[in-house]
Amino acid sequence: MLDRRRFLKLAGLTALAAAAPRIGEPTEHAGLLHLTATEAVRHISEGSLSAETYARALLAQAERLSFLDTIISIDPEAVLEAARLVDVSRRRGRRLGPLAGLPLLVKDNIDTKTLPTTAGTPGLLANRPRADAPLLNPLFGAGALLFAKANMHELAFGITSHNYHFGAVRNPYDSTLIPGGSSGGTGAGIAARVCPAGLGTDTGGSVRIPAALCGVVGLRPTKGRYSIAGIVPISHTRDTPGPMGRTVADVALLDAVETLTTPARPARLRGLRLGVPRNPLWQDLDPEVAAVMEDALHRLRALGVVLVEVDVPGVVTLDQQAGFPIALFEANLDIPAYLAAEGNGITFDDIQRQIASPDVAGAIAAARGGAIPQAVYEHALNVVRPELQALYASYFADNGVAAMVFPTTVLPARPIGQDQTVELNGRQVDTFTTYIRNTDADAVAGIPGLALPAGRTRSGLPVGMELDGPMGSDRLLLSVGLALEASAFRPLRAPKLAIAEDG
Repeated sequence: MLDRRRFLKLAGLTALAAAAPRIGEPTEHAGLLHLTATEAVRHISEGSLSAETYARALLAQAERLSFLDTIISIDPEAVLEAARLVDVSRRRGRRLGPLAGLPLLVKDNIDTKTLPTTAGTPGLLANRPRADAPLLNPLFGAGALLFAKANMHELAFGITSHNYHFGAVRNPYDSTLIPGGSSGGTGAGIAARVCPAGLGTDTGGSVRIPAALCGVVGLRPTKGRYSIAGIVPISHTRDTPGPMGRTVADVALLDAVETLTTPARPARLRGLRLGVPRNPLWQDLDPEVAAVMEDALHRLRALGVVLVEVDVPGVVTLDQQAGFPIALFEANLDIPAYLAAEGNGITFDDIQRQIASPDVAGAIAAARGGAIPQAVYEHALNVVRPELQALYASYFADNGVAAMVFPTTVLPARPIGQDQTVELNGRQVDTFTTYIRNTDADAVAGIPGLALPAGRTRSGLPVGMELDGPMGSDRLLLSVGLALEASAFRPLRAPKLAIAEDG
């Protein structure tokens, strides 16, 4: 196994390079990087693409773009061996699964039995799960391959993916900027064509924020749609894994396999009613984000979508009363429970002593220091959260809207290192709460949200648009997203650095 520390120490990543085409060699492999997940599995199934050839192309890209720090651990030979088995099965005429030969980038807080699960923190370097997280079983059963474990914000407690132990994940559209988080390695790796699709986790926006800042697609499913077993937790009430890909079609494919359903089909857009909650989700936007999103509304109207300008007042107050109390209180319960279930002998004290990232150390100290009294937690969980859920339900039902549309984040990517504050409209604001402003309340409520690219700023940075729907409306959101993607919201072009020298 080639872990990430050897990954960086080996000159030119020699172990990985040996398994992959040499960079700069004239080869058709560079073009394979731009296949979507849906396209790749179709070509592999038809026999027009070897799974091993595809894996080699991606391994070469991982080597070339290792400076983005998207990967924590990877085993190139295991990837190639798994790909060879897919090719053998196809040649022998065996029926291939719907994800056969598809490499997945899995966030490193999701248990895998063949690679460690570190959650991006030094205290879990020795964590070797005995089994894959149940979430992975349908995907691997359908033929998907574990490509690598993705870098992330330490313990998933943040949105910059500035990991002080494994390195700051870099945004492929501008490597001086953050990719968002906490699933930043997954989002950046997919955007950089290191892997076509993958998995993140989302407690308050951790799938959707990197999707927005990296120009890819991410789904936060309805709470309970996906299993959270075998995932290093923050909050059992708020946590959920979610699929990420370069297209809505890719995310819909992963969702269908995960839920044992057929993939969603494009919705009819003409006459579709979408709410536009100016207050609070469209307020105080970065001017570049505002411009892209107003253009997005113009394009939606041109497609026949009926935009209903109706606010959702009270959502911020309810989120403030419920969000952090639930997350911080449950982290102190759920992390020890995960460690006990793993039976690895690692304690929460061990983890806390070795935390490398200052912002995460502060959050864990607050959680463990009794910052949230039990009475406050129980009120947040049993009183405020149901009120928030009722507010969302009434918004959709009373206004006759299928979903609401808004900017995923209020500002685009900002420079790496601005962990405490960032600039927004001429003033310094808190980094964490600013980036989660539009994605936290819906996570507390447990409703689904689909983030997809709306466009780019004048300097070329991605801007994300989100669709939130009622509880259980995941397939409808994917259907709407598919229709938008097929019309006025095409997937973003690859960042320049993701284009191989020979491609």
